Amino acid sequence: MPTPDTPPVHSLLHLADADALKWESAPPDWVPAALRRAPYVVSRRALPRSEAVPVGVRGGARWQRAAAWLPLGAVDQCITPQMLVSQHAWRRRRDFAVTPAVAVLEQVAMILDGQGMAGRWGPGGSVGFELASGVVSTTPNSDLDIVLYAEGSMARDAAARLQAELSSLPVRIDALLETPNGAVSLAEYSTSVGTMLLRSALGPRLVPDPWSAQLEARRV
Repeated sequence: MPTPDTPPVHSLLHLADADALKWESAPPDWVPAALRRAPYVVSRRALPRSEAVPVGVRGGARWQRAAAWLPLGAVDQCITPQMLVSQHAWRRRRDFAVTPAVAVLEQVAMILDGQGMAGRWGPGGSVGFELASGVVSTTPNSDLDIVLYAEGSMARDAAARLQAELSSLPVRIDALLETPNGAVSLAEYSTSVGTMLLRSALGPRLVPDPWSAQLEARRV
């Protein structure tokens, strides 16, 4: 679990100083240009270090991803997925063509708010990065990653209804249920009859229930 001062996973962090990033090995050659283009990193899932946040750097290509650490003092601004929804950030994208993955957020909002999840979801992945940074990061074929924050357990039938509604939209949607112990795929949770994959700070685990994973999880 993050501390109150630690940005939650999926947050977009604006860098006060890109040189503050700490690397465990030499960063890839594409990193400096990527950070000049968009001085943002994404808070990633890992055990935090004292006064440092695990982050990921995104390049222009899908394969361009690099892990680093960022001192908390070098975070100039933190934008969470929920903040992008509360600001209806997709409605401000008028300076370049709106791709289907961004445009569908209006329909996604209607579905999730109608399911009582207002204030408990937001876009991640390339859509979240684009909306936070203002830099084009999606294509006409991009999927939409959605983060659903679920502090308490969700009934399987409710998850199945939600998955069915999201699947009916014209863009492929990959929804994550973000629990206190880590994240599971909404699609997998809604259909699983046994264990499912939990993405935790300790690594991937197979669990029967993500909300009680501390007691029941076993390492993959």
